[in-house]
Amino acid sequence: MSDAVKPDHPDANLVLEFDFDAPPAKVWRAVTIPALRERWLPDTDLAGAEPESSVTGEQVSYRLRDSEPPFRESHVIFRIEPNEAGGTRVRIIQQACDDRVKLPQAANTNCCLMRAA
Repeated sequence: MSDAVKPDHPDANLVLEFDFDAPPAKVWRAVTIPALRERWLPDTDLAGAEPESSVTGEQVSYRLRDSEPPFRESHVIFRIEPNEAGGTRVRIIQQACDDRVKLPQAANTNCCLMRAA
């Protein structure tokens, strides 16, 4: 298994990529069958146990909720595809649901954010 941070997804707060020796069908089962998924992504971390969206064998997304206040929510998307070695590449993309989590943008043109004293 290898992992690498991929910051090239424009809307993502966090993107991780992993390669597994297992075939895509086996990895798909691990992220979609509740009894298997529960081992590494428990229902208590999810806002809802059912996926928000799914493209069979390719992509599934869940809504996560923090266990402590302020209980922020985010979307986590699992993209599954075969890799060059005959295994599976999994890209995990996490996006905040709450706009308050995003960093403020500079109001001037030089991209510097300054705060008043």
